[in-house]
Amino acid sequence: MSGHSKWATTKHQKGAKDKARGRLFAKLIRQVEVAAREGGGDLTANATLRTMFQKARDASVPLDTIERAVKRGTGELEGVRYESVSYEGYAASGVAVIVECLTDNRNRTGAEVRTIFSRNGGSMAEPGAVSWQFERKGVVSLARSIPEDDLMAVVLDAGAEDLRDEGEAWVIYTPPTDLPAVRAACEDAGMAVESSEHQMVPTTTVEVSDETTARKVLHLLELLEDHDDVQNVWSNFDIPDAILEQVGA
Repeated sequence: MSGHSKWATTKHQKGAKDKARGRLFAKLIRQVEVAAREGGGDLTANATLRTMFQKARDASVPLDTIERAVKRGTGELEGVRYESVSYEGYAASGVAVIVECLTDNRNRTGAEVRTIFSRNGGSMAEPGAVSWQFERKGVVSLARSIPEDDLMAVVLDAGAEDLRDEGEAWVIYTPPTDLPAVRAACEDAGMAVESSEHQMVPTTTVEVSDETTARKVLHLLELLEDHDDVQNVWSNFDIPDAILEQVGA
């Protein structure tokens, strides 16, 4: 188990408590709106919208709020037009970072993301310099209390590639297109899903064994995540459990 995976799992578990609910809702609603604009408002035909819809529901976003976001995306209601943009860069010790944004002003967002990198021990990189170190995967998280054999029997036939013990949760990795089927298989078997989404999963990791450096890396990532236009931040650090506990204390 990599430190990166454990940190990502911990963020999911504490996110609803630690982040301002309004900010979290705003980011999820924006994702729903863009998915509807790019692929239409039909959940059956638009796999991306279906995933974003479920992600918002998992975070307890009200159904009527989600439905209004879908209508803004399809043009039935007026709204701000957002576009997707990604930035690549490095944190301390050469840790690779991908920042995914939805913005109504690409120039403003790019300048602000660059400032966060430069003021916190990081640097921006050219497109493609970092992304080759990641693969997009479907990721499903379930309670660790579910027996491993029972879970394996359910998810392998549905398309799961890997099942990992991430300490407090089981984490299933799937091809992006198989994410809905794996989630549905778990739910049909009576297994409560804690979260399901697409992630950029690192294919190689950078070990960060120094506490001071670990704090710098995580501080940069948290500042990026707190930016209103930033939807996701992916990185490839591997911080040992003992240091993660010290940093999180």
